[in-house]
Amino acid sequence: MVQLYNLHPFGSQQVVRCQQEPERVCCGGQDALFVAAGCKVEAFSVEARAPEPCRPRCCFSTLGRVLRLSYSEPGDYLVTIEEKNKAIFLRAYVNWRSRTSENSRVCIRMVGHRVEGCFREASKDQMSIIEIPLAEPPLCISCCPVKGDLLVGCLNKLVLFSLKWQAVNEEFSMLDFERSLIIHMENILPAEISFCAGYVAVTTDLEVLILRLESEVTIDPSSPTKNTLARQAAKAGEKGDAHSVPATQLESEDFVICQKPTELLGEVCRQSGPSVTLESTGLNDEKASASCVQPILYRCFTPDVSSYVFPDDTKLHSLQLLPIFQMAGSVTADGKSSSQEKELLSLFCFFSLPHIGYLYMAAKSVELMSVYQYPEKSRQAVLTPQFLHVITSNNLQCFTVRCSAAAARDADPYVDTTLKACPPVSLDICALRMQLFIGLKAICHFKNHIILLTKAGSEDTPDRRKSSKRLLSMPVETTLCLCPQAPSTHSLNSRKDVSAQLKASTAVEAGWNLYIVDTISTVQLYKEMVDYSKTYKNVRTQSCIHLLSEAHLLVRAALMDPCLTEPGEKEELLEAFRESCGHLGDCYSRLDTQYSHLALPYYKMSGLSMTDVLTRIDSVLEDGSQNPERGLLFYINHSLYENVDEELSEELATKVIQIFSIAEPKQLPHALCSPCMKNMDPLIAMKHLKKLNPAGMSSVLVALSKAAVALKIGDLNTYKKEMKCHTEMKLVCGFILEPRLLVQQKKGQVVPTELAAHLKETQPELLVASILGLQKNNKIEVEEADAFFKVLCGKDEDVIPQLLVDFWEAQLVASLPEIVLQNLFFKLLSQYIWRLSQRQSPDTKPLRNPEDLINSCSHYGLIYPWVTFLTSPDSLHDQNYAEDLSKLQSLICGPSFDVASILPFLEPLSEDTSAGLSIHLLCLTRLKEHERAIDSLLDRCPEAVIPYAHHELKEEGHRALWWKKLLPDLCQRLREGGEKYDVHLSSLKETLAVVAAELELRDFLNILPEDGTAAFFLPYLLYSSRKKSIT
Repeated sequence: MVQLYNLHPFGSQQVVRCQQEPERVCCGGQDALFVAAGCKVEAFSVEARAPEPCRPRCCFSTLGRVLRLSYSEPGDYLVTIEEKNKAIFLRAYVNWRSRTSENSRVCIRMVGHRVEGCFREASKDQMSIIEIPLAEPPLCISCCPVKGDLLVGCLNKLVLFSLKWQAVNEEFSMLDFERSLIIHMENILPAEISFCAGYVAVTTDLEVLILRLESEVTIDPSSPTKNTLARQAAKAGEKGDAHSVPATQLESEDFVICQKPTELLGEVCRQSGPSVTLESTGLNDEKASASCVQPILYRCFTPDVSSYVFPDDTKLHSLQLLPIFQMAGSVTADGKSSSQEKELLSLFCFFSLPHIGYLYMAAKSVELMSVYQYPEKSRQAVLTPQFLHVITSNNLQCFTVRCSAAAARDADPYVDTTLKACPPVSLDICALRMQLFIGLKAICHFKNHIILLTKAGSEDTPDRRKSSKRLLSMPVETTLCLCPQAPSTHSLNSRKDVSAQLKASTAVEAGWNLYIVDTISTVQLYKEMVDYSKTYKNVRTQSCIHLLSEAHLLVRAALMDPCLTEPGEKEELLEAFRESCGHLGDCYSRLDTQYSHLALPYYKMSGLSMTDVLTRIDSVLEDGSQNPERGLLFYINHSLYENVDEELSEELATKVIQIFSIAEPKQLPHALCSPCMKNMDPLIAMKHLKKLNPAGMSSVLVALSKAAVALKIGDLNTYKKEMKCHTEMKLVCGFILEPRLLVQQKKGQVVPTELAAHLKETQPELLVASILGLQKNNKIEVEEADAFFKVLCGKDEDVIPQLLVDFWEAQLVASLPEIVLQNLFFKLLSQYIWRLSQRQSPDTKPLRNPEDLINSCSHYGLIYPWVTFLTSPDSLHDQNYAEDLSKLQSLICGPSFDVASILPFLEPLSEDTSAGLSIHLLCLTRLKEHERAIDSLLDRCPEAVIPYAHHELKEEGHRALWWKKLLPDLCQRLREGGEKYDVHLSSLKETLAVVAAELELRDFLNILPEDGTAAFFLPYLLYSSRKKSIT
């Protein structure tokens, strides 16, 4: 059921001064209005702010009586279907604005012919008539508002003419058409057609068909070709004629054969809908052959034969395709006022029966949006982005539409989330006004003007309607009397009593008139709807939300208008939009409905701060006699999490505490942790926390909240009591439940809480474990955790506090994913190296020593035994230095460390120090560069050579280095002598013992030096020979 509001969408009216009684009317573009009467067309210019809003522009004669006419803004041409001598013609009138007088010269040419021959210099300033011949008489026409292409409906087919410009010379081009496609349809007699952006809508008396033209698709090899399509279309026509005879024979005086009501959408329509084929006729055959046609909607109605009605009562009328485009990052509606390239965002199709109208979405998906029930038989309807205007014999009716609601969802993926909202497409429609007019015959619309053609006959003009004045006033009881006099303008918004004017009415003869009715500004109508909604403000019904939703959609549609170019007007609409969002937020926050959660996105779109919203709501009583509704709770809950930069006053913070204590006590600990509650009274907060019933909620979270509030008060005894109530593991779980107890965000920066600062001094292990728990549960990012410790310790961006190093080490112990591990390795490596190179001590005592890390973390390996020979006694005196060195050595000895990637970071650590030498040698060892390591050891620390060889040369592939590398090098260094002679000699003896045990006697002899002393090597030779005899 359609709800009727007594609003005032119509503003003022004027009568168009026509020379003859109008038969056909059309309008479009920025200012064009055409009135056809017989063989004459009058053109008017409609400008809302001009001294004369509707002034005659020109008048020209047609070659025949105008049956139908349509205007296209692209190309600025008028196309007509004309009748002369019982023949039907299709003609296009081009350059009509240059028509200075009715007797001016006219150029007549045939479509598609070369224009150079008929072109004269004077042709630039004269109107041209383009004859468009067709094989069959045209029945209906439609112009595409985007490209200006012309679609013509004929029996069983539609013919598409592409608009093009033929260059006559370098300075001048002439408009022309090219027949490009023919759409063949089986048994379709088009009554109305509409064409827009590649979509075609066709209606017969009781059938509706919507087609989508697609290009650059893969053609199935089995699909019909151009010639076969033509043959199939011809056969389809013959088949249709053959079937028409039996259908007629089945009918008799006793029976009426009716088709079954049918609705086919999308893929079902493509598979089971009417037969539609495509024939390409354009010159660019290669491009055209890549086109196909897809039926997306077919609907067939059945006439109501339950009552004795005339056939005309069951015909469809007012077919219309309404596009909404997205252009230059903004959404624009209708697309008729700009020649810029646009991207189709949404498309809607409207058609109507006499007593019911249907509005479908047709672009991305095909779906029935709205059904309009008319209180009386309709004559015609016109769809706009904001309204549906319907005329009956004596009424102009204005209904709301849902086009802007559907387009908003197509344009913005954030609609229907917690960020943005929009009234649903399924919102019940309503009638804003039913305005009395007498003898309405036709209606059309463009911009903010409604064109009405009235013809009041004797049956439409009672004796009491006798007046020579034109008066259009808002009360429904007002009568409108018509006669062809000079135009006059009257306000439609007057609320004054018009009974005196009705009494003064006098009889007039039946007559006609053409009216231009202006709709009032969107903001004015919006304000009236908001005032109207206040009657429902204190009544808990959906009426208030419904009317405010209508006002919101009205403003949305106005903001999508491409004609909206004035900054002042746009800002006024934006202000109304934000205000409407605030009103809707108020409704959803106060009313207990299933959509109460929409209060949050509407308040966000309104631009209101949390402080503004809380001051708008009704105060909540402390005794709980008034409970806040779900919508308000949902808004406050989310706002306390999201509006981190806004600080509530102490009064409003107390109100929030009261709200949660009454309505949702489980959320009170979470609410108290919000940065918005910084100014709260901690005594009031503690009072309400103590009232909480621990049953059904986390006791550890309540304890931590009490501890945090106790710190604000300065009550350390209460703080210690609450912290001792639970184990450290449970406290970590409590921090995971509410991370804002430790870390908060303010202006995009991480801010540690007072509780975190206290834990840093008293329980740093708990603090590190808690932040690690937050990271593992995705409550804090890696970068945020690092920034937290830096801010907490008061360090600059480039200074790494020891607590952060402890956190990194704890992360390694926790075995994080591989992608995080490598990053951690680099962080720890850089910090260890920097401290060792600068001999910098940590600012606090480390939480773990090297032994703890080796025992608890698999990434820290056992330090190789030969490394101890490289450690100088001086380094052991500084415990911090020794621990950092051991941690670094252990990390390199671990199994997970990628040594090759860290070599560039070792430059600050010089090999001249024992620490640096050990690190470089460990890296060479991990890289299997043993020869380089042996050279370094022989040069710097020969005492470590044999331990190194025993530990690293155990593998089969490296055993040969004992006699190929180590033995020759030691012999050479013994020949050279030096301070390390005894160490080298001892190392050589150990090497010979190992080699003698590994090699055969002959091989052992071959590697011995020729200048060696036999007595020195004899024991090893004897050992090698005895080993062979024993074997």
